[in-house]
Amino acid sequence: MSLCETNAMPSAAQATPEAVEHTEILEAEDRPWVTVVWDDPVNLMHYVTYIFQKLFGYSKAKATELMLQVHNEGKAVVSSGSRDKMEHDVRRLHAAGLWATMQRDD
Repeated sequence: MSLCETNAMPSAAQATPEAVEHTEILEAEDRPWVTVVWDDPVNLMHYVTYIFQKLFGYSKAKATELMLQVHNEGKAVVSSGSRDKMEHDVRRLHAAGLWATMQRDD
């Protein structure tokens, strides 16, 4: 038996369970947070468009696109970033009367 065979080290390509778990945790921590606005039976479409423009600085076209996504699909992601920023965005949307939540980006 050669010296290399007796002192064989796992290659870099072989990941240990600890390394895989650590990588998965880092990837989860790197995923940004998103703010999701949900469809509701109360707010008018032009009001939602206005709020998206006012709070996020979106153009009328972009705000309308997001509003239609909320209306047709039931929800839309309207912002992404750090957890603190998304908490702030959700609070502002709630203050405007919209239904909003935050979650990790998929």
